[in-house]
Amino acid sequence: MTEPVLLYEVEDGIATLTLNRPDKRNALNGELVAALKEALDRAEKDEGVRVVAITGAGKDFCSGADLAELERIATMSAEENLADARSLGALFTRMRAYPRPIVALVRGRALAGGCGLATACDVVLADEAAELGYPEVHLGFVPAMVMAILRRKVPEGKAFDLVVNGARIGAGEAERLGLVTHTFDSASFDAEARTYLAGLAKRPPGAVTSTKRLLYDLDGLGFEEGIELGANVNVEVRMSDECRRGVRRFLDRSTR
Repeated sequence: MTEPVLLYEVEDGIATLTLNRPDKRNALNGELVAALKEALDRAEKDEGVRVVAITGAGKDFCSGADLAELERIATMSAEENLADARSLGALFTRMRAYPRPIVALVRGRALAGGCGLATACDVVLADEAAELGYPEVHLGFVPAMVMAILRRKVPEGKAFDLVVNGARIGAGEAERLGLVTHTFDSASFDAEARTYLAGLAKRPPGAVTSTKRLLYDLDGLGFEEGIELGANVNVEVRMSDECRRGVRRFLDRSTR
């Protein structure tokens, strides 16, 4: 029986999506991209899911595009190539608009499209021994689908340096650049990542969803437009039952 390319598990409000092609270093292909989209849909329909974590089976997070996919791309027409690129782009767009936090758990290598997948997540937790990078330039290629996200996460000059030199960098340097959110020791990575995810899963879900949406909706807005958008979200959240319960709990504690 063929192993699924993606494993799906929910525990304590955390949906874990495991890229399950360890013999291929979890390389991305059309089947895996489609499976990720389906898993995100599944998790969104589950009201018990508070956080989505993406990780890789085996030693690596994701090494990029599958070699078989690269060979196939070489024989595709311009229209077919565009459809293929848009499929990956649709996954990144879905992740950015997703109502719950998506956290990448990066061990080993996260390269090219694999680094793009991690970058598309809201938070990246990395093992100190992890290696990240966009080496596409060495193949005469461009990390085009992730560029819109990358230049929002790291300074423009740093983004340029990463993609035109195609260097592989360690997790510590990636954290200093802003590509990684937190780096943990290899020995304690699993426990530290689980603690982080558990804490995130305990946050009020409505507030988390509104916070994520507002943060990304501010992109491209002028200052005054951003303030106005914030005011509207403020009112929306203030009127929610979740916020009212939270305020009441705070006031009750304060009067004791």
